[in-house]
Amino acid sequence: MKQAKVLSEQELKRVLAVVAGSRHAARNRLAILLSHLAGLRVGEIAALLVGDVIDQEGRARDQLHLNSAYTKGGLSRTVFINKRLKREIEQYLSGLSGLPDRDRKLLTTQKKDGFSSNSLCQLFKEKYSKAGVDGASSHSGRRYFITKLAHAGVSPKVIMDLVGHKHLTTTQRYIDVNDEMKKAAVEVI
Repeated sequence: MKQAKVLSEQELKRVLAVVAGSRHAARNRLAILLSHLAGLRVGEIAALLVGDVIDQEGRARDQLHLNSAYTKGGLSRTVFINKRLKREIEQYLSGLSGLPDRDRKLLTTQKKDGFSSNSLCQLFKEKYSKAGVDGASSHSGRRYFITKLAHAGVSPKVIMDLVGHKHLTTTQRYIDVNDEMKKAAVEVI
């Protein structure tokens, strides 16, 4: 099976520009960025509740706990939120009318229901397609996250723990390599 495309920075900007010009822009932007900046799977994004991402004072958390019901492997894990994603969460929540119920789904459909994994996959596919990014899927953000960390020199064990993989070989399959990266690598010597 062919792997999902890892977006370049330019392609991600194009996707976010498409999202900005569409209905439910703030919600869709947050969904895309939860995938790209935290490495979350669509099922994990769909499962998130408002209370998972904000503390008691209503501020975005530095980390969130994914309980085992949210994850593919059935193992809970901690997801660390970088400053950029934290700002995105706060901006999204500030755009909602009033502070939403902590037990409400973070991202909701037009009918105010939570997304299913499948409906969120379709949303990602639509946005990537409209941005002209061929080969991208709901897993592209996760591959982007893992690839960016690997190329920044983050330990494979740390990456494996961040994304909830049980085996390092699984994590390694997510890392994208291109000719530019190979060229830069040999220049280190």
